[in-house]
Amino acid sequence: MQRKNHILRTSRNGIAMIMAIIAIVIISTLMALALSMTAQTTKRTTDLYLYEQASLLAKSATEYALLRIAQDGACSHTNDLNFVQDSIYDINISIQYIYTATTPCSAMYTTVQTPEQNGSILIDVTVSVNDSTVSTEPIRYFKRTLQKL
Repeated sequence: MQRKNHILRTSRNGIAMIMAIIAIVIISTLMALALSMTAQTTKRTTDLYLYEQASLLAKSATEYALLRIAQDGACSHTNDLNFVQDSIYDINISIQYIYTATTPCSAMYTTVQTPEQNGSILIDVTVSVNDSTVSTEPIRYFKRTLQKL
């Protein structure tokens, strides 16, 4: 007579089912992790792009302020320039002058004593993202430049 072992067969089917469930759980965990990493990478890439764009706009705004000073002459125009780039970036430029005490200027930062230090400007450029639909975090870039005229 031959013994039939039904318990062994059912346990093999049960182990196969448990291994299939474990494989599905591992694969779904890896997929969820990949999806999360993709979302974070996209956000970081967007924020990095906006920050680099802001730094380049700050450099351009500094050059623009120097151009305006060269065109209009020192102390002859407004000391604050504000404009919006592509309805995303808000750019504010503040200009302050450094002269000797004998030079009249409405936007004096400080006075200096020696002629070598006379005729400098302090340019503060602030570039910020003013559109909350583009970035979830506030992005702001500040650049201060001391330039000789």
